[in-house]
Formats: sequence, C-alpha cells, structure tokens
Amino acid sequence: MNAPAYQGIKDFILTRIHSGEWGEGDQVPSENELAREFKVARMTVNRALRELTAEQVLTRVQGAGTFVARPKYESTLMAIRSISDEIAARGHRHCASVLSLGATVADAALAEEMQLNSGSPIFHSRVLHFENDEPVQFEERWVNPAAAPEYALQDFTQITPNQYLVRVAPLSRVEYRIEAALPEPDTRAHLTMADSEPCLVLHRRTWTRALVASIANLWHPGSRYRFTGHF
Repeated sequence: MNAPAYQGIKDFILTRIHSGEWGEGDQVPSENELAREFKVARMTVNRALRELTAEQVLTRVQGAGTFVARPKYESTLMAIRSISDEIAARGHRHCASVLSLGATVADAALAEEMQLNSGSPIFHSRVLHFENDEPVQFEERWVNPAAAPEYALQDFTQITPNQYLVRVAPLSRVEYRIEAALPEPDTRAHLTMADSEPCLVLHRRTWTRALVASIANLWHPGSRYRFTGHF
C-alpha cells in the first residue's frame, strides 16, 4: 500500500534536514511551492507542515513562512548516558569488543517499532562492553540508515554507538523500559554469567526529530550492575 501524499512531503522535508541540506533556521518551501512540486492540493501540504510543526521539526511564523526548528535536546540527554561515561565516572576503565557490525533487513515486528516498511535495510551491531576487563553490558542495536548513514563504518572500540549517535543524530525523544530476564545462551556466555543468574535489560528507542533513529537492547548481569539516577 502506497504511503499517503502528505507523508511523502514529510519524508522529503525530513530527508533534507537529516542530510544537512537544510539546517536550523532555514526556510522551507512555501505551501504553494510544495503543492506545485508534488502536484497535490494545498490542504495536503498544510497537513504535512502542521504535523512536522507539532513534532517540533519545523516552526511556523505568521506572515514570514516555515523554518527548520531548533532541536530540543535537554530533556532527552538527561535520560541517555553512554556506558563508557558511567564507567569513567566510577574511576574505572572501559573497553569494548565489537562482535558484529553490518547491514540487515527489518522483520515485521522490528519494522513496526522503527516505523519503517517490513524488509527495509537497517544497520545491526553487537558490542560487548567491559569495566576493568570484566564484561558488564551486552549491547544489541538496530539503527535507521536515514538517521546515521555511516554507522556501519565506525570503530566502536574507540567510541560507543551511543556517543556516535548522539553526535550525528541529535536526540529529540527517548522511551525505555527496564526488566529482569534470563539471557540467551550466547549472551550469557559473552557476559560470563552463571546459568541461574538473570540480567537487567534496558530496552531503549530513540528519535532524532520525528525519525526513529535506533532501538537497543542492553543486557547487564544482575549481580554486577544496577541502574541509578537523580532528578
């Protein structure tokens, strides 16, 4: 089923913003210009611009036009912290081993969560993080290429996936859940855990503007890790 016309206009605008062609404060084409280019009614263009404005991607100034909005980082960055920063804050040493890094395609469930079509190409990485040479986090992550097109080219022994994504795909929203779960055998082996030990699992989905940038499952040995925070 084809996407509605207004979604095509939204994707057109988002692609230019994510590519850097349009930056903060740049004026986007008028409703009339977009209606002519896409051969649609102004009502269709108006819906696309209204939705992007509600999503804080654009800002509309009466009598002046529509502009790329300033990103809203503050509330999201409070909820996102790299494992390497956590370890450094404890005065310990972080290192990482990249178990796999490459491209795959999104199955139906993953595509729905990433707001993509089933079968869409995505990046996939598996990274094991160590604190003073002891494994403390198994990270499995799926990344939207539209948000970070060079993700698979990075050296994640030198920078964490989280640090890289925060830099190239500024965060606008995050949702997460934390639960206890028994890991699969390969995850248990990577984390050198006893057979009966559960993991603390952080499932996190992040957005850059209106685009789902990544989904991550972060597995931590229950006996070696705890989540802390303050407001």
